[in-house]
Amino acid sequence: MSWTSDEHASTVNYVTLSSDIKKLNQYLTDLADVSQTSFDKFSRKEQLAFLINAYNAYTLQWVTQEHQNIKSIKDLGTLFQSPWKKKRFLLFGELVSLDHIEHDLIRRSGNFDDPRIHMAVNCASIGCPALRPEAFVAARIDEQLNDGVYRFLSDESRNRIEGSVLYVSKIFRWYEEDFAKNSGSLVQWLKQHWPQKNKSELNDNKYEIEFLDYDWSLNKSF
Repeated sequence: MSWTSDEHASTVNYVTLSSDIKKLNQYLTDLADVSQTSFDKFSRKEQLAFLINAYNAYTLQWVTQEHQNIKSIKDLGTLFQSPWKKKRFLLFGELVSLDHIEHDLIRRSGNFDDPRIHMAVNCASIGCPALRPEAFVAARIDEQLNDGVYRFLSDESRNRIEGSVLYVSKIFRWYEEDFAKNSGSLVQWLKQHWPQKNKSELNDNKYEIEFLDYDWSLNKSF
């Protein structure tokens, strides 16, 4: 994984990763060995780091296995089932989907009311927030999540202000309820988290929201 030149996004060299996939496979084996009982004893931050890492690692493994045959992670799905709904990942003794990890175990579990996770789980696409070059860890997870938000909102190709219009990623449309629940409205959440260097542009005026097209191309290095 490498940061782009502006360090707002990242890319993955799937060719290199596929030639040395054993470490990732071993990590996922170790992750799958964690029982529900053991997980329940983790602290909240340890649980959140574990689930984000599981989502990202399983996504990375799957795309690495198929990267030569696909242009987008969406190609891993079928006409009748999206890739995110395929049950192919072992967690707590059962096969689960990526959607189950993100939506059931993180978003809707009642344990993690934190929309910053949308800048942490990675869909292996150019439009997605960066895949970090490190695992999430409980001791630094707030720092890591805040950094992910900052990098993503600093990327003017995906989030920018033009006059009274906020042009933002479709992630904010798909999960608007999460951001609004956290801050009262999507605009308020964006105002609270907008990068400081551009924050002076935000004031008490009302802003119109426009959602930009999402680039589903693989986040691969060329």
